[in-house]
Amino acid sequence: MKKRFRVIALVLSLALLGSGCSRAPANGGESTNTNVNNTTKTENANQSKLDALSPDAYSNVDGLTLEPGSYISIIGRFSGDSYWKEVEAGAKQAVADINTLLGYKGDDKIKLTFSAPSERDNVDEQVNILDEELARYPVAIAIAAVDTTACQVQFEAAADNGIPVVTFDSGSDYADIASHVSTNNLEASKTAADKLATLMERSGEVAVFVQDSLSMTAKEREQGFVAELAASFPDVSVVSVYHLDELETMAANIAAEKNAALAEGEEGIDPASITQEDVVKYILEKNPNLKGIYATNLDTTQLVADVLASLERDDLYFVGFDGGEEQLELLKDDVVDGLVIQNPYGMGYAAVVSAARAVLELGNEAFVDSGYTWVTKDNMKEAEIKKMLY
Repeated sequence: MKKRFRVIALVLSLALLGSGCSRAPANGGESTNTNVNNTTKTENANQSKLDALSPDAYSNVDGLTLEPGSYISIIGRFSGDSYWKEVEAGAKQAVADINTLLGYKGDDKIKLTFSAPSERDNVDEQVNILDEELARYPVAIAIAAVDTTACQVQFEAAADNGIPVVTFDSGSDYADIASHVSTNNLEASKTAADKLATLMERSGEVAVFVQDSLSMTAKEREQGFVAELAASFPDVSVVSVYHLDELETMAANIAAEKNAALAEGEEGIDPASITQEDVVKYILEKNPNLKGIYATNLDTTQLVADVLASLERDDLYFVGFDGGEEQLELLKDDVVDGLVIQNPYGMGYAAVVSAARAVLELGNEAFVDSGYTWVTKDNMKEAEIKKMLY
């Protein structure tokens, strides 16, 4: 039983050693606005989340002398949970800091709109939102791409109209992205693999539940985890990987298998009636020797937790991603053994900074690391950890 052999997890250090941008400002960094407030980084209740950003240049708005009335568009992957509300809050704070820095008021204020699909990770809806935002001619767009390839036409249109594009949270295969702001997902997933394998005493079978098969974020979190187990824990094997956007295919396979086993006259199972919860239960049933579970985002973590609760299973080690209030309760209740907590507030802030730098041709890092930390029931009340929760 996992409760008897719990291992106290170590706190993963946040990437706090920032450095300046690698390229010099195209205009020498000189400001032509005479109303600039020379005050640097604005202290606020979420300062620790800004301090976690690397390079440090993305934790403040110094030198971002945007033209009065400039409009920046931020497009997320969803609008309805604590993670994306944190992203929005960080982005709005960055714009507020720019307006304070430049002394902009009224119609002169820099404006920002945060928009996202009403249904999580809906590719078509996100593309439609992007089309609408391009028609409003923002000075820059920052987008968390649901699909690495779905927005190529729109990005070309943005380039043709001189609108730089920044990606955040989840990137794109498009070649001319100005900058990408996110968790270092490969490193974070390696951390999850190390922690889970240690809890499992370095041996046993693992099932992986991934939010989708299309986004760069999902691909990196799966690849980093699997690669780390293969490299460092040869006695830990991944026996099942399930992507939530494969429900239709998985449901058809489950229904076919169960219907083939029915006695004559018994009513068959309709694949359309099979839910994500049914798939998780099926995977658990098919792998009776399963010892650990890894879930790659808030949705997959909550999905697996709900199924384990319904089955009254507490014999599996379980680590996941993200840390809204419900997920932190899972830690307190010993349902989840550890969570990789990201920094969505810092991510939103840095996305705006990256977008503004692109507009002003100040140069951008190709990758801006928003940081993450490893949280367990044992460390979640520590002061430095609490500052990163949301």
